[in-house]
Amino acid sequence: MFKRREPLTFLKRASEILWPKGGWRRSGTYVAHRLRRLPGTPYRIAAGFASGAAISFTPFIGLHFILAAVLAVVLRGNLLAAAIGTVVGNPWTFPFIWLWIYSLGTWLIGNDDLTGLPQSLSLSYIVDNPLGVLLPMTVGGIPTAICAWFVFFWPIQRTVDQYQKARRRRTRRKLRRLRGLGDGQIDETSRSGKLGSATKYTRQP
Repeated sequence: MFKRREPLTFLKRASEILWPKGGWRRSGTYVAHRLRRLPGTPYRIAAGFASGAAISFTPFIGLHFILAAVLAVVLRGNLLAAAIGTVVGNPWTFPFIWLWIYSLGTWLIGNDDLTGLPQSLSLSYIVDNPLGVLLPMTVGGIPTAICAWFVFFWPIQRTVDQYQKARRRRTRRKLRRLRGLGDGQIDETSRSGKLGSATKYTRQP
């Protein structure tokens, strides 16, 4: 019922990942809107998204969703927000993330004999070269993920908190208007009833 009449081809799906149909700005606006409207406290939503974003800075690509969910549970974050947060790691950002965490890990380990990154880096190459690539990327990814968690947590918590407060204010104003309208109708009905009784009473001989 809700499926497309013409299923997307593999190339079309790949192009949607690399460049969304509505553009990155529209996609970012949708993600932000979806994030603000999630149920839960500002802390849970922000902690969940920050967990997904932080895991994106680790080399364990196929496990990002699982690791993000585990971290969100530990930090009492929202699981759906954690899944949304993993969009920080995407085909456009992964090359920069991998280069950064590899360089940082190599510097922290202090081993100049580590194998350099190839031009066509892939997940299979990372797995096949644990000491040359996976180890420094993991060492560099852990402190980067910790910093990324706080970088994403604070602004998102503040944004969600402001949105929820504004939404509650709008709800209270709407309730006050509805109550005022109801009281006005009751007063008008009461005045009409009193006026009718007074008129009826004066017409009696």
